[in-house]
Amino acid sequence: MTKKELIEEIIINENISKVDAEKVVNRIFQTISKHLIEGKEVSVAGFGKFVISERSSREGVNPSTGEKIIIPASRSARFKPAKQLKESLM
Repeated sequence: MTKKELIEEIIINENISKVDAEKVVNRIFQTISKHLIEGKEVSVAGFGKFVISERSSREGVNPSTGEKIIIPASRSARFKPAKQLKESLM
């Protein structure tokens, strides 16, 4: 499902305007992003958690040259589904 399809689904089910549905969806994504950037997790009961995963720097190999390189530390957003969501998918 794309963002556009999500907005359409909200329009149909909640009987609100496209502009209002877009505002709601955009605000939800902005809020989740803001909290993740601040290092906070976002938990939605019965759905799951958005968390930050931190990776340490490590040694790697350039596949083209075989040269050893240092891969810098990085942060990434992850989603962990709630037990209810996992069970509903089985």
